Amino acid sequence: MTNTSETTKTAIAHGNYVRGSASKVRRVLDQIRGRSYRDALIMLEFMPYRSTDPITKVLRSAVANAEHNYGMDPSTLIISSAWANNGPVMKRYRPRAQGRAFSIKKQTCHISISVESAPTQINAEVQN
Repeated sequence: MTNTSETTKTAIAHGNYVRGSASKVRRVLDQIRGRSYRDALIMLEFMPYRSTDPITKVLRSAVANAEHNYGMDPSTLIISSAWANNGPVMKRYRPRAQGRAFSIKKQTCHISISVESAPTQINAEVQN
């Protein structure tokens, strides 16, 4: 038995300790996952969310890694996977009445995006 699975090269970029909650970043990543690099950049430019700036930065870094490390063409790249995990929480305290203090939690997250080359369609003609 032979294994005929084709290995694809994948370039990954990470953005660690990004200010913003992971759930708000995932909301944007779910929209661009599976799209081409060009479509994702256009979508990120016109989305009204604050988390699009660090996501754009990580996406551009992943594409630069693909170009530099594997010599891939940016026009053929698609976002194969994109995820965000929780980072450490910065705790701050706000003074309140009668000597109390309320805690303020400033969320951080780690963004990871991987890109790979889109599968090429080869039209094989069957000869009879």
